[in-house]
Amino acid sequence: MELVRAHYGDVLSERSMDVLEKVFSHPSILTRYLSFDTELDVLSLKNEDADRRMERFTHWSTALSQRAAVAALAQVGASAADIREIVVNTCTGYICPGVSTYLLEAMKLDRGVRVFDAVGSGCGGALPNIDLATYSLHANPKGIVLSVAVEICSATYQMDNDMSLLISNAIFGDGAAAAVLWTRPEGLRIIDSAGCIDTSFREDVRYVYKQGKLHNKLSVQLPKVVRTVVPPMIDGLLERNGLSRGDIQHWAIHPGGDRMVAALEEALELTEEQMAPTRQVLQDYGNMSSPTVLFILKHLMDRGIKPGEKVLMTAYGAGMSAYACLLEA
Repeated sequence: MELVRAHYGDVLSERSMDVLEKVFSHPSILTRYLSFDTELDVLSLKNEDADRRMERFTHWSTALSQRAAVAALAQVGASAADIREIVVNTCTGYICPGVSTYLLEAMKLDRGVRVFDAVGSGCGGALPNIDLATYSLHANPKGIVLSVAVEICSATYQMDNDMSLLISNAIFGDGAAAAVLWTRPEGLRIIDSAGCIDTSFREDVRYVYKQGKLHNKLSVQLPKVVRTVVPPMIDGLLERNGLSRGDIQHWAIHPGGDRMVAALEEALELTEEQMAPTRQVLQDYGNMSSPTVLFILKHLMDRGIKPGEKVLMTAYGAGMSAYACLLEA
């Protein structure tokens, strides 16, 4: 808050300062990570023009994607030479050619590796990314497909007295996560997936462009919207696989924010223990948009998933869009 008051005291009203003070002091988020070279860059965010912002997005989306990809490959004992395709999703910046091409270059991959970029899916984007990667894997089962979700949310920070921007600035952080998809028996098996887009709620959660910069738009009704859209989509996925919520041992649920976590905990009739991984990742990293749900899945895997146990991974975001993926160890 000291930095905010020192550098944005001429921009923000006292009411806005009070809101930020309240959000910053909430225990649901204790730490976040932002992509800047130096502390001076953080302080100059106020005067960061659109061109400089996209330069920063390009640099850090590539760097974080590479870091996540290398870690994912190392964890499963795979080599970059095994990669046949890359799918990268993001919603916090647009560059052409896409982030996937920069990642291909940074990892020194063969130029024949196929690359795909998905934009505009918001916080739920990692799951349709995995869907696309899965379809690609069916078409070409040899080798592996690398699925990467990366967001430089700080490249969308705008500071004024708009409530959506105040909340966004206080809860979103930067991050990237990668998943290795293959046809080998090791790892989690994808059983099925589902998605739902209800455009009647489009204005409740989205980015809008103003003067060449992205501005986040979050409705105060978002917890109610999430309760309306997400549980029926999950129940439909489970029902067509002959399952119910009680058959799921592990839940990886995108947090959004503390109010959305509470709303889904109640709507899905889950316990505090089942929601603990979601709350832990939110506390440690904030809302990183699309990579967040993969961080939660990693948390569950590190904690231990027994053979035969099922995992329900779900994320939601712009649109209003919601996605779910059913996994089994």
